[in-house]
Order: sequence, then structure tokens, then C-alpha cells
Amino acid sequence: MNEQERLELEAAAFRQLVQHLRSRPDVQNIDLMNLAGFCRNCLSKWYKAAADDLGVEVTPDRAREEIYGMPYAEWKTKYQKEASAEQQAAFNKANKE
Repeated sequence: MNEQERLELEAAAFRQLVQHLRSRPDVQNIDLMNLAGFCRNCLSKWYKAAADDLGVEVTPDRAREEIYGMPYAEWKTKYQKEASAEQQAAFNKANKE
């Protein structure tokens, strides 16, 4: 595999991951953080950091919109639920270590 093929495969896998997350708004970010150690917000920050590395102007809001498929405030209103005590406890425990 050459470098261009590798880049194209990685880009396709990333697009599929983003599409999958968009199709599963029932999966809360705190659940992703508790199970995988990253969430949609992490992806948007990584997207922004990659843009910065390449000298491409992308705002944090635009990066989030790329990941969420809509403005972040709209996604939060439509899909984000209050974290349960159990979810918050698991998050706090994982982030103390």
C-alpha cells in the first residue's frame, strides 16, 4: 500500500466512524467517554488540531459541526440527556486514574 492509498483508507474509516456516531444520537458522549475514553467532542478537537497542523482555518464550532452533523447547541437540545449518577460516578472514577 502506498502513502496515498493509506491516507484514503484512513479518511474513509474516519468518515464511516463519524457517520456511525451521527446515526446513533442515543449513545451519549458520557457513555462513549466511560467505555472508550473519547467522545464526539474529542473527535472535534482532534479535527481542529489536524486543521491547525495543516494551516487550515477551522473554528472549534465548525469542527464540532463537522462531527455532529449540525450545530453543537442544536444536537445538545435534541439528543443530550442529563448524566445519571452512575454515569457521572464512572466518569469521575475513570478520570481520577
